[in-house]
Amino acid sequence: MGYFVVVVIILLLAVAASCVKIVPQAFAYVVERLGAYQGTWSVGLHIKLPIIDKVAKKINLKEQVVDFAPQPVITKDNVTMRIDTVVFFQITDPKMFAYGVENPIMAIENLTATTLRNIIGDLELDQTLTSRETINTKMRASLDEATDPWGIKVNRVELKNIIPPAEIQNAMERQMKAERERREAVTRAEGEKKASVTVAEGKKAAAILEAEAEKQSAILRAEAQKEKMIREAEGEAEAILKVQQATADGIRMIREAGADESVLRIKSLEAFEKAADGKATKIIIPSEIQGLAGLAASVKELVSDK
Repeated sequence: MGYFVVVVIILLLAVAASCVKIVPQAFAYVVERLGAYQGTWSVGLHIKLPIIDKVAKKINLKEQVVDFAPQPVITKDNVTMRIDTVVFFQITDPKMFAYGVENPIMAIENLTATTLRNIIGDLELDQTLTSRETINTKMRASLDEATDPWGIKVNRVELKNIIPPAEIQNAMERQMKAERERREAVTRAEGEKKASVTVAEGKKAAAILEAEAEKQSAILRAEAQKEKMIREAEGEAEAILKVQQATADGIRMIREAGADESVLRIKSLEAFEKAADGKATKIIIPSEIQGLAGLAASVKELVSDK
């Protein structure tokens, strides 16, 4: 009898322990009572009725990532390629997720494949390869709307790989090689053009500098010639001034010595003789000097010497 009581007590403790549930962070438990939805337990300590209540589903509320296998799609220009996608989603309503669809992940995968085929079918090959962001945005919006009744929110959709056929890949590689060669030729031509322009500009600058130097040299030579002429003119003027000053001083000294008019006229005649400088054959003498005594003899002597 005592053994039976112990067993009963142990069973009751086990049942009581099974009725106590602790929901961890970022999880939610969907609880059913007699097969019907009873409620959703959030984070914390919860107690359920034994046998009558049960935890039907434990829901992970964290953002989840699923990577789907490549799906064959056909573009608008009839090119078949394979594209694999990555979907980031989060469960927002545990009840709708538990009862909305039988297999949510498979449903999302099939929905992703059909949506991708619809979008790619409206694009050509080149558009498909260059419009990843547009395709991602359209797929996210379509999947989010379709999965909303299932309590799922699609946060982001990414095209992981776009795999065109082998012949298309080879053609694309040849096209890229030709494009790179064209860019190389253009870059080389632009470099040669810039080099030619630089050389021409250097020659132009050198010619300008040479012309400027020649101009400055001519200006300096002209200024030097001008200064030389000015110095020569100043020297001649100074010499003339000194001669005139000496003549004036001589006349002043003669006058101060008391010479009469006759002496002055004889000095004038001597000046005319010096003016002839041995080259003149004829001298015109003012009438005032002709009246002097002995003038004729001097003139005859002067002429005979010539």
